[in-house]
Amino acid sequence: MSKVINALNCKCPNCKKGKIFIKGGHLLLFKIPKMHNRCPECHYKFERETGFFFGAMFVSYALAAAQMIASLVIFWYFIDLSPLNVYLIICGIAFLLSTFNFKLSRTIWIYMFHSDKH
Repeated sequence: MSKVINALNCKCPNCKKGKIFIKGGHLLLFKIPKMHNRCPECHYKFERETGFFFGAMFVSYALAAAQMIASLVIFWYFIDLSPLNVYLIICGIAFLLSTFNFKLSRTIWIYMFHSDKH
């Protein structure tokens, strides 16, 4: 459970203290979050090789799809909104969570390839 909490907080998988991201980005200014190359605490290298974060796009896609499907079920089946309103809500949620998904998908990707062996 601590790995999940550390991943949600974007902490280093090695020392669990250092932050992975320097800045969180800004959604309305279209600025993506900036990452440290290495952990500021233990100097663990986050990008294992060139193109390492290409796979994080698939994680981001899965997160966005799950959020959209959950929104569809909630707003269409349970709240019974019109299809147009549901579509607009889903687009808004996807836009608002895009920065969060970017950070979380990269963090999950880093955690997937981190081994606890030292």
